[in-house]
Amino acid sequence: MRYTHNKLKTHTTTSDFAEIAQAIYEAEHLIFTAGAGMGVDSGLPDFRGNNGFWKAYPMLKEKGGFAHMANPSHFQSNPKVGWGFYGHRLNLYRDTTPHNGFNILRQWAKEKQGNYFIYTSNVDGAFQKAGFSSDKVNECHGSIHHLQPMDSRYGARKGTIVSADPYEVIVNENLQAQNPLPRDSQGNLLRPNILMFGDWGWDSSRTDKQYKRMDKWLRDVNLRKTVVIEVGAGTSIPSVRRTSQQFQTQGATLVRINPRESFGGDYCVPLGGLEALEKINEVYSS
Repeated sequence: MRYTHNKLKTHTTTSDFAEIAQAIYEAEHLIFTAGAGMGVDSGLPDFRGNNGFWKAYPMLKEKGGFAHMANPSHFQSNPKVGWGFYGHRLNLYRDTTPHNGFNILRQWAKEKQGNYFIYTSNVDGAFQKAGFSSDKVNECHGSIHHLQPMDSRYGARKGTIVSADPYEVIVNENLQAQNPLPRDSQGNLLRPNILMFGDWGWDSSRTDKQYKRMDKWLRDVNLRKTVVIEVGAGTSIPSVRRTSQQFQTQGATLVRINPRESFGGDYCVPLGGLEALEKINEVYSS
């Protein structure tokens, strides 16, 4: 069943949440898609837009915004700057506890007996930290919890991705990383296995395997009996929104949760992720 008559209507009432809960209950498969807004309720800054970025990093206001800092060139020209920014983020994500919305999604997934998949542009590893199987997560922009050699997209070094767990990055108040910086056993500098802006050196091999697992899972999925629950995916970098809409075009019901840009879903919920999920779950569990 399609809910195209609701495309321009926002859903914030108990009866609206009851419709969404019913759609989730009746679905054979669930797909969770998530952008940066998914982490806001865990206390993470929203980097999509300079206002949120500069609020989190006021010391960088004269040095450029998110796109400037999230650039691999810093690891070449001044590794302490590159690792200052990403080391701070690594430490932040390590110290963050995923909010209750992750638990709600995990419970819905459990009731579908594992018939779900996750597609996210977030590099924070929050879904795995919340208890989801790594085999069910596709991180389209990579993960800060994994490292790679400086340029391993091609050649013998491709696929030499390692866990960031053994590495500690100390960052001072000026967002400068201190020695020792993460290096491999031969002393070569490592960088996060994240797709940055203007990044021709990203090793996509880990994410490629995630895509293959997702594609294999999708071969047995009837999208007309699938609900896509998208949380916090904006339009500035539309990787997640486009994927959600591809599923929608093929018959899936799209629940789009976004406080500012909820338009385009079969159900458009203009709320933050945690609030929306808790409201839907309140009806779902009753």
